[in-house]
Amino acid sequence: MGFLDFLKEKPRGTLKELPPEVKDVVEELRKVRDPETELNIVDEGLVYGLTVENEKVMVWLLLARTTPECHFCQAIAMNVQKRIIKDIIEVLREKGFRSVKVYNEIGLLLEEWRDKNEG
Repeated sequence: MGFLDFLKEKPRGTLKELPPEVKDVVEELRKVRDPETELNIVDEGLVYGLTVENEKVMVWLLLARTTPECHFCQAIAMNVQKRIIKDIIEVLREKGFRSVKVYNEIGLLLEEWRDKNEG
C-alpha cells in the first residue's frame, strides 16, 4: 500500500436496506467532493445521517475537528466545510428538493435553504 493510497476512492457498498428516496439522495451526494481529498463525501464517511420527507432533505455531517491552537488550520477547515455545505445544497436543489437543511453530528444547524415558495 502506497503512502496516500488510503485517500483513494473506496468501493461503493450496497444500499439495499435503504428506502428508494434515501438511496437517490445518497447517490446525489456522491457528486459532492471534499475539496481537500477530492473524494466524495459519502464514501469518505462525512455523511452521518439523512432524512428525506417529500421535497425536504435533512443531512447530518460528521466533520473533523481541528487543533484549537492552530488558527490557520481552523480557517482552512471552515472554508472546506462551507464549500461542502454549499455543494450539498446546490446538488439537492438541482435534484428538485425545495428545502435542504445541513446539520453537524450533534444536531447544530449549519445551513438551511428553502425555495421561496416553500411554506
